[in-house]
Amino acid sequence: MKSRQIRNSLLLVLTALIWGSAFVAQRQGGDAVGPFSFNGIRSFIGGVALIPVILVIDRINPSDKKPKNRKERKMLILGGVCCGVALFLASSAQQLGLTMGTPAGKAGFLTACYILLVPILSLFLKKKCGWNIWIGIVIAVAGLYLLCMSGSMSFQSSDLMVLACALLFAIHILVIDHFSPLVDGVRMSCIQFWVCGILSLVPMFFSEMHHSTAGIADWAAALGSLDAWIPILYAGVLSSGVGYTLQIVGQNGLNPTVASMIMSLESVFSVIAGWLILGERMGARQLAGCGLIFAAILLAQIPVGHRMDSV
Repeated sequence: MKSRQIRNSLLLVLTALIWGSAFVAQRQGGDAVGPFSFNGIRSFIGGVALIPVILVIDRINPSDKKPKNRKERKMLILGGVCCGVALFLASSAQQLGLTMGTPAGKAGFLTACYILLVPILSLFLKKKCGWNIWIGIVIAVAGLYLLCMSGSMSFQSSDLMVLACALLFAIHILVIDHFSPLVDGVRMSCIQFWVCGILSLVPMFFSEMHHSTAGIADWAAALGSLDAWIPILYAGVLSSGVGYTLQIVGQNGLNPTVASMIMSLESVFSVIAGWLILGERMGARQLAGCGLIFAAILLAQIPVGHRMDSV
């Protein structure tokens, strides 16, 4: 059981690494084709990429959670739809907040507040956390503030949208926590992407295609650029197809609060990626923030009796 938790924790660290390193691609792709088009197309690519993966797994080493009857298929579809709806709402709220004017660093900090919201929502589901996790949350939030925030903490109307995104990502994590022990994670992830992609078509049509023939022509022209497709493919295959699938598999059996803290390493890896790839400077403030987040995650891994196993 312990070795499985360690393995799943490492999978979530890998998830955070993929998401963090994909930040540059997400920014470039969103600028090239629009936020809803970027989210929708990358979701479809993620769904398509997982189809051969499922076929290969079924041939080589079939999952014991592969649906065998109508009841199990309904559970799988329900889980995929719920995850897809939550993912669509969360990612759309984040993109809208950025579009409305919330700076990227501030948006990263506000989005990562899901590490506070997950344990609070878990209390309503009768899931408890040990004292070390609550202390770890406070340390992690302080670390995220140092890492992501460089200006004032003044509040804008667009910030409400990003806070809504944090709430929706917390719900997404808890939905996965509920369904991942019950269904095949790769299949649920595939369904999740198709649902998210289909739902993205509506705002894409009205916001970025401008619900007109001329708007569709302009939108198609933007998609003809290699500068658009490189980040879309990167985010679709890695950030969506690989990253969100690893999240579903890695969360299975883990305390959802601990899982959310590990995934908040995305902010750390995004800063490191910016430093290595774009040459962005990391000061003492950012390094201190990274250190605090790592310390918080290590603290959350300390066993404190039955409370850690109650989730």
